[in-house]
Amino acid sequence: MYQIMGLLSRNKPNRWIFLAATVCCSVLVACKSSYYKKKTDKDVYSIIEQIETDLFGESSEFSVDTRYSERLPEDISSQEIIDDRNFKEEKYIDINTSIDLAIQSSREYQNQKESLYLTALSLSETEFVFSPNFLARSTASGDRGSNGERSGGVNSRLSVNQALRTGGNIGASFANDLLKFYTGNPRRSAVSTISVNLFQPLLRDAGSRVATENLKQAERNVAYAIRDFSHFQNEFSVNTVLDYFRLLQNKDIIRNRYLDYQSRTNQTVRLNRRLDAGLETSVGIGQAQQAELSTRNSYINVIANYQTTLDRFKINLGLPLGIDLDLDDSALESLSQEGLPLLDIDAEYAFELALEYSWPLMNDIDRFEDSKRKVYVAANRLKTGIDFFADASLSSDRPTDYTSFDPDDIRAGMGVEFDLPINRFRERNQYRSTIISFEAALRRLSLALDNKRNQIRLGLRNLKQFEQNYQIQKLAVQLADERVKGADLNYQAGRATIRDIQDAQDDLVAARNSLITLVVDYLESRMSLLLDIGILRTNRNAFWIDESAVIVDLKTGQRKSEESFNEAAEEGDDLALPTPEELFNK
Repeated sequence: MYQIMGLLSRNKPNRWIFLAATVCCSVLVACKSSYYKKKTDKDVYSIIEQIETDLFGESSEFSVDTRYSERLPEDISSQEIIDDRNFKEEKYIDINTSIDLAIQSSREYQNQKESLYLTALSLSETEFVFSPNFLARSTASGDRGSNGERSGGVNSRLSVNQALRTGGNIGASFANDLLKFYTGNPRRSAVSTISVNLFQPLLRDAGSRVATENLKQAERNVAYAIRDFSHFQNEFSVNTVLDYFRLLQNKDIIRNRYLDYQSRTNQTVRLNRRLDAGLETSVGIGQAQQAELSTRNSYINVIANYQTTLDRFKINLGLPLGIDLDLDDSALESLSQEGLPLLDIDAEYAFELALEYSWPLMNDIDRFEDSKRKVYVAANRLKTGIDFFADASLSSDRPTDYTSFDPDDIRAGMGVEFDLPINRFRERNQYRSTIISFEAALRRLSLALDNKRNQIRLGLRNLKQFEQNYQIQKLAVQLADERVKGADLNYQAGRATIRDIQDAQDDLVAARNSLITLVVDYLESRMSLLLDIGILRTNRNAFWIDESAVIVDLKTGQRKSEESFNEAAEEGDDLALPTPEELFNK
Protein backbone atom coordinates (compact mmCIF):
# COMPACT_ATOMS: atom_id res chain seq x y z
CA MET A 1 0.00 0.00 0.00
CA TYR A 2 2.92 2.37 0.58
CA GLN A 3 3.56 2.07 -3.19
CA ILE A 4 0.05 3.35 -3.89
CA MET A 5 0.80 6.28 -1.69
CA GLY A 6 3.97 6.81 -3.66
CA LEU A 7 2.02 6.83 -6.89
CA LEU A 8 -0.31 9.49 -5.53
CA SER A 9 2.53 11.60 -4.21
CA ARG A 10 4.16 11.71 -7.65
CA ASN A 11 0.96 12.67 -9.44
CA LYS A 12 -0.45 16.03 -8.38
CA PRO A 13 -4.09 15.49 -9.54
CA ASN A 14 -4.14 12.11 -7.85
CA ARG A 15 -2.81 13.68 -4.70
CA TRP A 16 -5.66 16.16 -4.55
CA ILE A 17 -8.26 13.41 -5.06
CA PHE A 18 -6.71 11.36 -2.32
CA LEU A 19 -6.55 14.32 0.02
CA ALA A 20 -10.19 15.19 -0.66
CA ALA A 21 -11.24 11.62 0.01
CA THR A 22 -9.20 11.61 3.21
CA VAL A 23 -10.79 14.85 4.39
CA CYS A 24 -14.30 13.55 3.70
CA CYS A 25 -13.59 10.34 5.59
CA SER A 26 -12.14 12.29 8.48
CA VAL A 27 -15.21 14.54 8.67
CA LEU A 28 -17.53 11.55 8.73
CA VAL A 29 -15.52 9.83 11.41
CA ALA A 30 -15.37 13.02 13.46
CA CYS A 31 -19.18 13.47 13.53
CA LYS A 32 -20.38 12.50 16.95
CA SER A 33 -23.55 10.54 17.53
CA SER A 34 -24.99 13.63 19.26
CA TYR A 35 -24.87 15.44 15.90
CA TYR A 36 -27.07 12.80 14.28
CA LYS A 37 -29.44 12.84 17.26
CA LYS A 38 -29.87 16.63 17.05
CA LYS A 39 -30.31 16.51 13.28
CA THR A 40 -32.94 13.78 13.60
CA ASP A 41 -34.78 15.71 16.32
CA LYS A 42 -34.77 18.83 14.17
CA ASP A 43 -36.32 16.99 11.23
CA VAL A 44 -38.93 15.19 13.34
CA TYR A 45 -39.94 18.25 15.35
CA SER A 46 -40.25 20.22 12.12
CA ILE A 47 -42.63 17.59 10.72
CA ILE A 48 -44.76 17.60 13.86
CA GLU A 49 -44.82 21.39 14.03
CA GLN A 50 -45.91 21.70 10.40
CA ILE A 51 -48.71 19.13 10.63
CA GLU A 52 -49.91 20.49 13.98
CA THR A 53 -50.18 23.92 12.39
CA ASP A 54 -52.12 22.46 9.45
CA LEU A 55 -54.52 20.67 11.81
CA PHE A 56 -54.98 23.14 14.66
CA GLY A 57 -53.69 26.45 13.33
CA GLU A 58 -50.91 26.44 15.93
CA SER A 59 -48.10 24.22 17.12
CA SER A 60 -47.01 23.01 20.53
CA GLU A 61 -43.50 22.91 21.92
CA PHE A 62 -43.31 19.16 21.45
CA SER A 63 -40.26 17.33 22.77
CA VAL A 64 -39.51 13.80 23.93
CA ASP A 65 -36.46 14.84 25.95
CA THR A 66 -36.33 13.84 29.60
CA ARG A 67 -33.83 14.61 32.34
CA TYR A 68 -31.76 11.68 31.10
CA SER A 69 -31.76 12.63 27.42
CA GLU A 70 -28.55 14.69 27.48
CA ARG A 71 -26.57 11.96 29.22
CA LEU A 72 -24.84 8.93 27.75
CA PRO A 73 -26.45 5.56 28.57
CA GLU A 74 -23.21 4.30 30.13
CA ASP A 75 -23.30 7.24 32.57
CA ILE A 76 -26.68 6.18 33.99
CA SER A 77 -26.34 3.38 36.51
CA SER A 78 -29.07 1.12 37.81
CA GLN A 79 -28.17 2.25 41.31
CA GLU A 80 -29.12 5.80 40.36
CA ILE A 81 -32.57 4.59 39.34
CA ILE A 82 -32.89 2.62 42.59
CA ASP A 83 -31.89 5.67 44.63
CA ASP A 84 -34.36 7.80 42.69
CA ARG A 85 -37.26 5.44 43.45
CA ASN A 86 -36.24 5.34 47.12
CA PHE A 87 -36.60 9.11 47.42
CA LYS A 88 -38.80 10.27 50.30
CA GLU A 89 -40.35 13.61 51.17
CA GLU A 90 -43.61 15.24 52.18
CA LYS A 91 -45.31 17.02 49.29
CA TYR A 92 -48.48 19.07 49.13
CA ILE A 93 -50.23 18.93 45.76
CA ASP A 94 -53.49 20.41 44.54
CA ILE A 95 -55.27 19.29 41.38
CA ASN A 96 -53.30 21.54 39.01
CA THR A 97 -50.01 20.44 40.56
CA SER A 98 -50.95 16.79 40.13
CA ILE A 99 -51.63 17.38 36.43
CA ASP A 100 -48.27 19.14 36.00
CA LEU A 101 -46.46 16.34 37.83
CA ALA A 102 -48.19 13.71 35.72
CA ILE A 103 -47.20 15.44 32.48
CA GLN A 104 -43.59 15.72 33.65
CA SER A 105 -43.15 12.29 35.19
CA SER A 106 -45.84 9.90 33.96
CA ARG A 107 -44.43 6.90 32.13
CA GLU A 108 -47.62 6.49 30.10
CA TYR A 109 -47.50 10.12 28.99
CA GLN A 110 -43.88 9.77 27.88
CA ASN A 111 -44.72 6.56 26.01
CA GLN A 112 -47.41 8.38 24.05
CA LYS A 113 -45.03 11.22 23.18
CA GLU A 114 -42.42 8.76 21.96
CA SER A 115 -45.03 6.92 19.91
CA LEU A 116 -45.84 10.18 18.10
CA TYR A 117 -42.13 10.87 17.63
CA LEU A 118 -41.55 7.45 16.05
CA THR A 119 -44.49 7.92 13.70
CA ALA A 120 -43.04 11.23 12.50
CA LEU A 121 -39.62 9.57 12.25
CA SER A 122 -41.09 7.00 9.89
CA LEU A 123 -42.41 9.84 7.71
CA SER A 124 -38.95 11.39 7.53
CA GLU A 125 -37.63 8.11 6.13
CA THR A 126 -40.35 8.04 3.48
CA GLU A 127 -39.70 11.66 2.53
CA PHE A 128 -36.00 10.91 2.20
CA VAL A 129 -36.71 8.62 -0.75
CA PHE A 130 -38.07 11.58 -2.74
CA SER A 131 -35.07 13.79 -2.05
CA PRO A 132 -31.58 13.60 -3.58
CA ASN A 133 -29.66 10.73 -1.97
CA PHE A 134 -25.91 11.18 -2.19
CA LEU A 135 -23.35 8.41 -1.86
CA ALA A 136 -19.58 8.76 -1.72
CA ARG A 137 -17.26 5.78 -1.44
CA SER A 138 -13.59 5.17 -1.95
CA THR A 139 -11.69 1.89 -1.79
CA ALA A 140 -7.92 1.43 -1.74
CA SER A 141 -6.55 -2.06 -2.39
CA GLY A 142 -3.40 -3.99 -3.14
CA ASP A 143 -3.17 -7.37 -4.89
CA ARG A 144 -0.57 -10.03 -5.59
CA GLY A 145 -1.25 -12.45 -8.43
CA SER A 146 -0.27 -16.09 -8.63
CA ASN A 147 2.52 -15.11 -11.05
CA GLY A 148 3.98 -12.76 -8.47
CA GLU A 149 2.71 -9.65 -10.15
CA ARG A 150 1.75 -6.93 -7.72
CA SER A 151 -0.67 -4.07 -8.26
CA GLY A 152 -2.50 -1.38 -6.29
CA GLY A 153 -5.45 0.81 -6.98
CA VAL A 154 -7.96 3.34 -5.68
CA ASN A 155 -11.62 3.19 -6.74
CA SER A 156 -13.77 6.21 -5.88
CA ARG A 157 -17.44 6.83 -6.62
CA LEU A 158 -19.75 9.78 -6.09
CA SER A 159 -23.41 9.35 -6.98
CA VAL A 160 -26.81 10.92 -6.47
CA ASN A 161 -30.16 9.23 -6.87
CA GLN A 162 -33.74 10.39 -6.42
CA ALA A 163 -37.17 8.82 -6.70
CA LEU A 164 -39.61 10.95 -8.71
CA ARG A 165 -43.21 11.60 -7.73
CA THR A 166 -44.20 10.42 -11.20
CA GLY A 167 -43.07 6.90 -10.24
CA GLY A 168 -39.69 7.11 -11.97
CA ASN A 169 -36.12 7.38 -10.80
CA ILE A 170 -33.21 9.51 -11.91
CA GLY A 171 -29.57 9.20 -10.98
CA ALA A 172 -26.07 10.41 -11.82
CA SER A 173 -22.63 9.18 -10.82
CA PHE A 174 -18.95 10.00 -11.14
CA ALA A 175 -16.45 7.16 -10.84
CA ASN A 176 -12.65 7.35 -10.74
CA ASP A 177 -10.45 4.21 -11.00
CA LEU A 178 -6.68 4.36 -10.45
CA LEU A 179 -4.55 1.27 -11.09
CA LYS A 180 -0.81 0.59 -11.22
CA PHE A 181 1.24 -2.59 -11.66
CA TYR A 182 4.58 -2.67 -9.84
CA THR A 183 6.10 -5.88 -11.21
CA GLY A 184 6.23 -7.61 -14.58
CA ASN A 185 5.22 -5.08 -17.18
CA PRO A 186 4.91 -1.85 -15.14
CA ARG A 187 1.89 0.04 -16.35
CA ARG A 188 -0.83 2.19 -14.95
CA SER A 189 -4.27 3.50 -15.82
CA ALA A 190 -6.54 6.24 -14.53
CA VAL A 191 -10.10 6.42 -15.81
CA SER A 192 -13.00 8.66 -14.84
CA THR A 193 -16.57 7.98 -15.88
CA ILE A 194 -19.62 10.23 -15.72
CA SER A 195 -23.01 8.57 -16.14
CA VAL A 196 -26.69 9.47 -15.84
CA ASN A 197 -29.76 7.25 -15.95
CA LEU A 198 -33.51 7.65 -16.01
CA PHE A 199 -36.30 5.17 -15.38
CA GLN A 200 -39.98 6.07 -15.81
CA PRO A 201 -43.04 3.76 -15.77
CA LEU A 202 -45.65 4.76 -18.34
CA LEU A 203 -48.66 2.69 -17.24
CA ARG A 204 -48.24 0.35 -14.31
CA ASP A 205 -46.83 2.15 -11.21
CA ALA A 206 -46.99 5.47 -13.11
CA GLY A 207 -48.34 8.75 -11.77
CA SER A 208 -48.12 10.52 -8.45
CA ARG A 209 -51.36 8.97 -7.18
CA VAL A 210 -49.60 5.59 -7.13
CA ALA A 211 -45.98 6.58 -6.65
CA THR A 212 -46.58 8.82 -3.64
CA GLU A 213 -49.11 6.60 -1.90
CA ASN A 214 -46.63 5.49 0.75
CA LEU A 215 -45.62 9.11 1.33
CA LYS A 216 -49.22 10.27 1.58
CA GLN A 217 -50.06 7.45 3.99
CA ALA A 218 -47.03 8.25 6.14
CA GLU A 219 -48.09 11.92 6.29
CA ARG A 220 -51.64 10.97 7.22
CA ASN A 221 -50.34 8.56 9.87
CA VAL A 222 -48.55 11.47 11.52
CA ALA A 223 -51.76 13.52 11.40
CA TYR A 224 -53.62 10.62 13.02
CA ALA A 225 -50.91 10.27 15.67
CA ILE A 226 -51.07 14.00 16.47
CA ARG A 227 -54.86 13.87 16.83
CA ASP A 228 -54.59 10.75 18.99
CA PHE A 229 -51.96 12.37 21.17
CA SER A 230 -54.02 15.55 21.54
CA HIS A 231 -57.02 13.46 22.54
CA PHE A 232 -54.81 11.48 24.92
CA GLN A 233 -53.61 14.71 26.53
CA ASN A 234 -57.20 15.72 27.31
CA GLU A 235 -58.12 12.22 28.43
CA PHE A 236 -54.98 11.95 30.55
CA SER A 237 -55.73 15.22 32.35
CA VAL A 238 -59.33 14.16 32.92
CA ASN A 239 -58.25 10.82 34.38
CA THR A 240 -55.72 12.54 36.64
CA VAL A 241 -58.41 14.89 37.95
CA LEU A 242 -60.80 12.00 38.50
CA ASP A 243 -58.14 10.00 40.33
CA TYR A 244 -57.55 13.03 42.55
CA PHE A 245 -61.26 13.40 43.33
CA ARG A 246 -61.58 9.67 43.98
CA LEU A 247 -58.86 10.02 46.61
CA LEU A 248 -60.71 12.94 48.17
CA GLN A 249 -63.88 10.86 48.05
CA ASN A 250 -62.09 8.04 49.88
CA LYS A 251 -60.84 10.50 52.49
CA ASP A 252 -64.38 11.71 53.03
CA ILE A 253 -65.58 8.12 53.40
CA ILE A 254 -62.82 7.53 55.96
CA ARG A 255 -64.05 10.53 57.96
CA ASN A 256 -67.63 9.27 57.81
CA ARG A 257 -66.56 5.82 58.91
CA TYR A 258 -64.52 7.24 61.76
CA LEU A 259 -67.40 9.39 62.98
CA ASP A 260 -69.59 6.32 62.82
CA TYR A 261 -67.02 4.33 64.79
CA GLN A 262 -66.76 7.06 67.44
CA SER A 263 -70.54 7.18 67.69
CA ARG A 264 -70.72 3.40 68.19
CA THR A 265 -67.96 3.52 70.80
CA ASN A 266 -69.70 6.29 72.73
CA GLN A 267 -72.93 4.37 72.47
CA THR A 268 -71.31 1.28 73.98
CA VAL A 269 -69.90 3.33 76.86
CA ARG A 270 -73.31 4.87 77.52
CA LEU A 271 -75.05 1.47 77.45
CA ASN A 272 -72.52 0.08 79.91
CA ARG A 273 -73.42 2.87 82.29
CA ARG A 274 -77.11 2.08 81.86
CA LEU A 275 -76.31 -1.59 82.49
CA ASP A 276 -74.58 -0.71 85.72
CA ALA A 277 -77.63 1.30 86.69
CA GLY A 278 -79.90 -1.65 85.87
CA LEU A 279 -81.53 0.20 82.97
CA GLU A 280 -80.17 -2.00 80.16
CA THR A 281 -79.87 -5.71 79.46
CA SER A 282 -76.76 -7.63 78.43
CA VAL A 283 -78.44 -8.40 75.09
CA GLY A 284 -78.43 -4.72 74.16
CA ILE A 285 -74.81 -4.41 75.26
CA GLY A 286 -73.85 -7.35 73.04
CA GLN A 287 -75.55 -5.79 70.05
CA ALA A 288 -73.76 -2.50 70.65
CA GLN A 289 -70.38 -4.18 71.04
CA GLN A 290 -70.93 -6.19 67.86
CA ALA A 291 -71.87 -3.01 65.97
CA GLU A 292 -68.77 -1.28 67.34
CA LEU A 293 -66.51 -4.10 66.09
CA SER A 294 -68.21 -4.03 62.69
CA THR A 295 -67.69 -0.27 62.27
CA ARG A 296 -64.09 -0.65 63.49
CA ASN A 297 -63.52 -3.29 60.82
CA SER A 298 -65.11 -1.09 58.15
CA TYR A 299 -62.93 1.82 59.18
CA ILE A 300 -59.76 -0.30 58.87
CA ASN A 301 -60.86 -1.52 55.43
CA VAL A 302 -61.52 1.96 54.01
CA ILE A 303 -58.12 3.13 55.28
CA ALA A 304 -56.42 0.23 53.49
CA ASN A 305 -58.41 0.97 50.33
CA TYR A 306 -57.39 4.63 50.46
CA GLN A 307 -53.71 3.78 50.89
CA THR A 308 -53.84 1.34 47.97
CA THR A 309 -55.55 3.94 45.79
CA LEU A 310 -53.03 6.57 46.86
CA ASP A 311 -50.08 4.34 45.91
CA ARG A 312 -51.65 3.65 42.52
CA PHE A 313 -52.10 7.40 42.06
CA LYS A 314 -48.39 7.97 42.80
CA ILE A 315 -47.45 5.32 40.23
CA ASN A 316 -49.69 6.96 37.62
CA LEU A 317 -48.01 10.30 38.32
CA GLY A 318 -44.56 8.70 38.09
CA LEU A 319 -43.70 9.60 41.69
CA PRO A 320 -41.69 7.39 44.07
CA LEU A 321 -43.98 5.58 46.50
CA GLY A 322 -41.94 6.96 49.40
CA ILE A 323 -43.32 10.47 48.81
CA ASP A 324 -45.99 11.36 51.37
CA LEU A 325 -48.70 13.30 49.51
CA ASP A 326 -50.88 15.92 51.19
CA LEU A 327 -54.00 16.53 49.11
CA ASP A 328 -56.16 19.63 48.90
CA ASP A 329 -59.48 18.69 50.54
CA SER A 330 -61.05 22.04 49.65
CA ALA A 331 -61.46 20.95 46.00
CA LEU A 332 -64.13 18.38 46.89
CA GLU A 333 -65.71 20.71 49.44
CA SER A 334 -66.04 23.43 46.80
CA LEU A 335 -67.51 20.98 44.31
CA SER A 336 -70.03 19.71 46.87
CA GLN A 337 -71.05 23.23 47.87
CA GLU A 338 -71.46 24.47 44.29
CA GLY A 339 -73.48 21.43 43.28
CA LEU A 340 -73.43 19.64 39.97
CA PRO A 341 -72.24 21.59 36.88
CA LEU A 342 -75.25 20.80 34.69
CA LEU A 343 -74.95 20.09 30.98
CA ASP A 344 -77.96 20.70 28.77
CA ILE A 345 -77.50 19.35 25.24
CA ASP A 346 -79.51 17.29 22.77
CA ALA A 347 -78.15 13.88 21.74
CA GLU A 348 -78.39 14.48 17.99
CA TYR A 349 -76.87 17.92 18.29
CA ALA A 350 -74.04 16.45 20.39
CA PHE A 351 -73.41 13.83 17.68
CA GLU A 352 -73.18 16.55 15.02
CA LEU A 353 -70.60 18.30 17.15
CA ALA A 354 -68.67 15.04 17.53
CA LEU A 355 -68.46 14.70 13.74
CA GLU A 356 -66.75 18.07 13.66
CA TYR A 357 -64.65 18.06 16.83
CA SER A 358 -63.95 14.47 17.93
CA TRP A 359 -60.39 13.67 16.88
CA PRO A 360 -60.70 9.86 17.20
CA LEU A 361 -63.81 9.96 15.04
CA MET A 362 -62.02 12.14 12.47
CA ASN A 363 -59.29 9.51 12.31
CA ASP A 364 -61.87 6.75 11.75
CA ILE A 365 -63.37 8.70 8.84
CA ASP A 366 -59.99 9.47 7.29
CA ARG A 367 -58.81 5.86 7.62
CA PHE A 368 -61.85 4.84 5.60
CA GLU A 369 -60.66 7.22 2.87
CA ASP A 370 -57.23 5.56 3.08
CA SER A 371 -58.77 2.18 2.32
CA LYS A 372 -60.33 3.58 -0.86
CA ARG A 373 -56.95 4.73 -2.14
CA LYS A 374 -55.47 1.30 -1.46
CA VAL A 375 -57.97 -0.25 -3.86
CA TYR A 376 -56.91 2.13 -6.65
CA VAL A 377 -53.24 1.37 -6.08
CA ALA A 378 -53.84 -2.39 -6.05
CA ALA A 379 -55.86 -2.13 -9.28
CA ASN A 380 -52.97 -0.25 -10.91
CA ARG A 381 -50.67 -3.18 -10.20
CA LEU A 382 -52.80 -5.34 -12.52
CA LYS A 383 -52.00 -3.23 -15.57
CA THR A 384 -49.43 -3.89 -18.27
CA GLY A 385 -45.97 -2.77 -17.35
CA ILE A 386 -44.55 -0.25 -19.85
CA ASP A 387 -41.31 1.27 -18.59
CA PHE A 388 -39.11 3.79 -20.35
CA PHE A 389 -35.41 3.80 -19.53
CA ALA A 390 -32.45 5.84 -20.75
CA ASP A 391 -28.81 6.19 -19.78
CA ALA A 392 -25.69 7.97 -20.94
CA SER A 393 -22.04 7.79 -19.91
CA LEU A 394 -18.78 9.50 -20.77
CA SER A 395 -15.33 8.16 -19.89
CA SER A 396 -12.05 10.07 -19.80
CA ASP A 397 -9.31 9.60 -22.34
CA ARG A 398 -7.25 6.47 -21.65
CA PRO A 399 -4.94 5.37 -20.28
CA THR A 400 -4.11 8.05 -17.67
CA ASP A 401 -5.69 11.33 -18.69
CA TYR A 402 -8.67 11.02 -16.39
CA THR A 403 -9.44 14.75 -16.37
CA SER A 404 -9.94 15.01 -20.13
CA PHE A 405 -13.29 14.17 -21.71
CA ASP A 406 -14.31 14.10 -25.36
CA PRO A 407 -18.04 14.84 -25.84
CA ASP A 408 -17.99 12.84 -29.06
CA ASP A 409 -17.31 9.70 -26.99
CA ILE A 410 -20.64 9.83 -25.14
CA ARG A 411 -22.36 6.48 -24.99
CA ALA A 412 -26.13 6.72 -24.75
CA GLY A 413 -29.07 4.39 -24.92
CA MET A 414 -32.80 4.26 -24.37
CA GLY A 415 -35.57 1.76 -24.61
CA VAL A 416 -38.96 0.57 -23.52
CA GLU A 417 -39.63 -2.57 -21.52
CA PHE A 418 -42.97 -4.37 -21.64
CA ASP A 419 -44.32 -6.57 -18.88
CA LEU A 420 -47.48 -8.16 -20.23
CA PRO A 421 -50.16 -9.10 -17.65
CA ILE A 422 -49.81 -12.81 -18.31
CA ASN A 423 -48.95 -13.67 -14.71
CA ARG A 424 -50.65 -11.45 -12.18
CA PHE A 425 -51.41 -14.11 -9.58
CA ARG A 426 -49.99 -12.25 -6.58
CA GLU A 427 -51.33 -8.92 -7.77
CA ARG A 428 -54.77 -10.46 -8.33
CA ASN A 429 -54.85 -11.82 -4.79
CA GLN A 430 -53.60 -8.54 -3.39
CA TYR A 431 -56.32 -6.65 -5.24
CA ARG A 432 -59.05 -8.93 -3.91
CA SER A 433 -57.59 -8.68 -0.42
CA THR A 434 -57.61 -4.90 -0.66
CA ILE A 435 -61.30 -4.87 -1.63
CA ILE A 436 -62.11 -7.02 1.39
CA SER A 437 -60.04 -4.70 3.56
CA PHE A 438 -62.02 -1.76 2.15
CA GLU A 439 -65.33 -3.35 3.07
CA ALA A 440 -63.96 -4.13 6.53
CA ALA A 441 -62.96 -0.47 6.86
CA LEU A 442 -66.48 0.50 5.82
CA ARG A 443 -67.89 -1.65 8.60
CA ARG A 444 -65.40 -0.25 11.11
CA LEU A 445 -66.46 3.28 10.21
CA SER A 446 -70.15 2.49 10.57
CA LEU A 447 -69.42 0.81 13.91
CA ALA A 448 -67.37 3.81 15.06
CA LEU A 449 -70.25 6.13 14.17
CA ASP A 450 -72.78 3.95 15.99
CA ASN A 451 -70.50 3.60 19.00
CA LYS A 452 -69.99 7.35 19.14
CA ARG A 453 -73.71 7.98 19.00
CA ASN A 454 -74.25 5.31 21.64
CA GLN A 455 -71.54 6.81 23.89
CA ILE A 456 -73.23 10.20 23.67
CA ARG A 457 -76.72 8.83 24.32
CA LEU A 458 -75.44 6.72 27.24
CA GLY A 459 -73.50 9.67 28.65
CA LEU A 460 -76.56 11.91 28.55
CA ARG A 461 -78.70 9.22 30.20
CA ASN A 462 -76.08 8.82 32.94
CA LEU A 463 -76.02 12.57 33.55
CA LYS A 464 -79.79 12.74 33.81
CA GLN A 465 -79.79 9.72 36.11
CA PHE A 466 -77.07 11.19 38.35
CA GLU A 467 -78.87 14.53 38.51
CA GLN A 468 -82.05 12.86 39.77
CA ASN A 469 -80.14 10.55 42.10
CA TYR A 470 -78.25 13.53 43.51
CA GLN A 471 -81.45 15.34 44.46
CA ILE A 472 -82.82 12.17 46.02
CA GLN A 473 -79.60 11.49 47.89
CA LYS A 474 -79.50 15.00 49.37
CA LEU A 475 -82.93 14.35 50.85
CA ALA A 476 -81.75 10.92 52.01
CA VAL A 477 -78.86 12.47 53.96
CA GLN A 478 -81.20 14.99 55.56
CA LEU A 479 -83.76 12.30 56.51
CA ALA A 480 -81.07 9.93 57.78
CA ASP A 481 -79.63 12.63 60.02
CA GLU A 482 -83.08 13.36 61.44
CA ARG A 483 -83.67 9.63 61.97
CA VAL A 484 -80.48 9.30 64.02
CA LYS A 485 -81.49 12.17 66.26
CA GLY A 486 -85.04 10.88 66.55
CA ALA A 487 -83.98 7.30 67.26
CA ASP A 488 -81.70 8.47 70.05
CA LEU A 489 -84.46 10.53 71.67
CA ASN A 490 -86.97 7.68 71.31
CA TYR A 491 -84.49 5.27 72.84
CA GLN A 492 -84.04 7.52 75.84
CA ALA A 493 -87.82 7.72 76.13
CA GLY A 494 -88.09 3.94 75.89
CA ARG A 495 -89.88 3.97 72.55
CA ALA A 496 -87.00 2.53 70.45
CA THR A 497 -84.42 -0.22 70.70
CA ILE A 498 -80.68 -0.14 70.26
CA ARG A 499 -81.19 -1.80 66.86
CA ASP A 500 -83.23 1.23 65.71
CA ILE A 501 -80.33 3.53 66.56
CA GLN A 502 -77.84 1.27 64.77
CA ASP A 503 -79.98 1.08 61.65
CA ALA A 504 -80.37 4.85 61.57
CA GLN A 505 -76.64 5.36 61.95
CA ASP A 506 -75.88 2.85 59.20
CA ASP A 507 -78.30 4.62 56.87
CA LEU A 508 -76.72 8.00 57.63
CA VAL A 509 -73.21 6.79 56.84
CA ALA A 510 -74.41 5.10 53.66
CA ALA A 511 -76.33 8.22 52.58
CA ARG A 512 -73.33 10.50 53.12
CA ASN A 513 -71.00 8.17 51.25
CA SER A 514 -73.49 7.76 48.40
CA LEU A 515 -73.90 11.51 48.08
CA ILE A 516 -70.19 12.23 47.72
CA THR A 517 -69.84 9.25 45.37
CA LEU A 518 -72.62 10.64 43.20
CA VAL A 519 -70.90 14.01 42.95
CA VAL A 520 -67.68 12.41 41.70
CA ASP A 521 -69.55 9.99 39.41
CA TYR A 522 -71.43 12.88 37.85
CA LEU A 523 -68.21 14.81 37.33
CA GLU A 524 -66.66 11.77 35.63
CA SER A 525 -69.69 11.22 33.40
CA ARG A 526 -69.82 14.90 32.42
CA MET A 527 -66.14 15.13 31.47
CA SER A 528 -66.28 11.78 29.64
CA LEU A 529 -69.25 12.98 27.61
CA LEU A 530 -67.50 16.22 26.68
CA LEU A 531 -64.42 14.20 25.70
CA ASP A 532 -66.53 11.88 23.55
CA ILE A 533 -68.02 14.88 21.77
CA GLY A 534 -64.52 16.38 21.46
CA ILE A 535 -65.30 19.83 22.84
CA LEU A 536 -63.40 19.72 26.17
CA ARG A 537 -59.95 21.31 26.36
CA THR A 538 -58.02 20.54 29.51
CA ASN A 539 -55.50 23.36 29.13
CA ARG A 540 -58.01 25.68 30.80
CA ASN A 541 -58.01 26.53 34.48
CA ALA A 542 -60.38 24.32 36.55
CA PHE A 543 -61.53 22.66 33.33
CA TRP A 544 -63.53 20.06 35.29
CA ILE A 545 -66.15 22.67 36.28
CA ASP A 546 -65.31 25.79 34.24
CA GLU A 547 -67.57 26.35 31.23
CA SER A 548 -64.73 28.10 29.39
CA ALA A 549 -63.07 24.70 28.94
CA VAL A 550 -65.92 23.77 26.58
CA ILE A 551 -64.73 25.18 23.25
CA VAL A 552 -68.21 25.42 21.70
CA ASP A 553 -71.13 27.57 22.69
CA LEU A 554 -73.73 24.83 23.18
CA LYS A 555 -76.59 27.22 22.44
CA THR A 556 -75.32 28.53 19.11
CA GLY A 557 -72.97 25.73 18.06
CA GLN A 558 -70.25 28.28 17.30
CA ARG A 559 -66.68 27.78 18.39
CA LYS A 560 -65.71 30.17 21.17
CA SER A 561 -63.14 32.83 20.37
CA GLU A 562 -59.70 32.78 21.96
CA GLU A 563 -60.49 36.11 23.66
CA SER A 564 -63.40 34.55 25.54
CA PHE A 565 -61.10 31.71 26.66
CA ASN A 566 -58.54 34.17 27.96
CA GLU A 567 -61.12 36.32 29.75
CA ALA A 568 -62.62 33.26 31.41
CA ALA A 569 -59.17 32.04 32.38
CA GLU A 570 -58.36 35.38 34.00
CA GLU A 571 -61.63 35.33 35.93
CA GLY A 572 -60.92 31.75 36.96
CA ASP A 573 -57.50 32.75 38.26
CA ASP A 574 -59.10 35.42 40.48
CA LEU A 575 -61.65 32.95 41.84
CA ALA A 576 -58.94 30.38 42.50
CA LEU A 577 -57.18 32.57 45.10
CA PRO A 578 -57.25 30.82 48.51
CA THR A 579 -58.87 32.51 51.50
CA PRO A 580 -56.70 33.23 54.57
CA GLU A 581 -58.48 30.38 56.39
CA GLU A 582 -57.66 27.93 53.60
CA LEU A 583 -54.09 29.18 53.42
CA PHE A 584 -53.29 29.05 57.13
CA ASN A 585 -55.13 25.81 57.84
CA LYS A 586 -52.91 23.81 55.46
